[in-house]
Amino acid sequence: MSGAVRRVRGSQQLRLRLVLATLSGTTLRVDDIRATSAAPGLKDYEASLLRLLEKISHGANVEINETGTKLKYKPGILVGGRSIVHDCGTSRSVGYFLEPLLILGLFGKSPLTITLKGITNDIKDPSVDTFRSTTLPMLKQFGIPTEELELKIVTRGAPPLGGGEVRLRVPLIPISLSAATWTDEGMVKRIRGVAYSTRVSPQMANRMIDSARGIFNRLLPDVYIFTDHYTGHESGKSPGYGISLVAETTTGCMLSSEKTATSLHREGTVIEQDASAHEPQLPEDIGRQAAMMLLEEIKQGGVVDSTHQGLLFILCALTAEDVSKVRVGKLSPYGIQTLRLVKEFLGVQFSIRADPASSTVILTCVGSGYKNLSRKVS
Repeated sequence: MSGAVRRVRGSQQLRLRLVLATLSGTTLRVDDIRATSAAPGLKDYEASLLRLLEKISHGANVEINETGTKLKYKPGILVGGRSIVHDCGTSRSVGYFLEPLLILGLFGKSPLTITLKGITNDIKDPSVDTFRSTTLPMLKQFGIPTEELELKIVTRGAPPLGGGEVRLRVPLIPISLSAATWTDEGMVKRIRGVAYSTRVSPQMANRMIDSARGIFNRLLPDVYIFTDHYTGHESGKSPGYGISLVAETTTGCMLSSEKTATSLHREGTVIEQDASAHEPQLPEDIGRQAAMMLLEEIKQGGVVDSTHQGLLFILCALTAEDVSKVRVGKLSPYGIQTLRLVKEFLGVQFSIRADPASSTVILTCVGSGYKNLSRKVS
């Protein structure tokens, strides 16, 4: 597959395409990137992701035309590396960059240790809290030593100005990922969470917790939500607060939901009264909404929540040539797009079967047999 050139149009799923192109050694040509938009070309966060890919690989080549509407990306060899620092900017949060780093970091020449600076919690991307409590534990299903995985929050950064910093450590996999048979979601046995506040009253976190607990305590007794209040230089540059919740089941599945207060002041101007301005701002509303979203994820069933479907499918496709079988709730749009692109880049097709008894979907695939060749060379 290496050496192939794949041409696509438009900016849809560019991040996913770049990750899969890097893994499969496929040169990617993207034309008409927002060509008809008022602001054509690559967004700054997409350019930042390309710079990040260059930092963790050797020999990667990126060509962008003057208007930013055409991109040619030739992947290099993943080398990982220690003490890498990357500023993610303030257009997207650190969460946008964490998923690609996690997948690619597993297949490097040496373990990856990287510091990311920017916004740690926003409304678009999974927060660092969800990543730490839900994303990292799911990797043990694929034989990845989770004790060597680490995500440390050094400082919080709320939108719009950010100022957060996190440190990610990703170990190498021995040769290839283990195939997973992961179909038993079990029953919810406890709920954990983190309510954070930065540059606002610590009472904000307590109000979110009280509101969320008011819903959960009617259903199960084991609910514990930590407060995480930041002051001084650890609190970033903007005020903010939010809550991240995780339901843990009897079989070790983690289902998450989160809600963050939206920033009404961005770059010194008040945002127009658009949809985002109508998001809940009261801590009580945020706690209640996050709790209801978690109950919805639990109701849908599956071994992961809708946010993690895409990552789950990519990991299944990258396993040794063995059968992986997983159960998810209703397929999310991102999950469906991931299934299509995995077939396109890695040649892995999933068999999809609905399970009417539980209203869930069972997906089966044979892994691509992807090996960490970079490590072998070293």
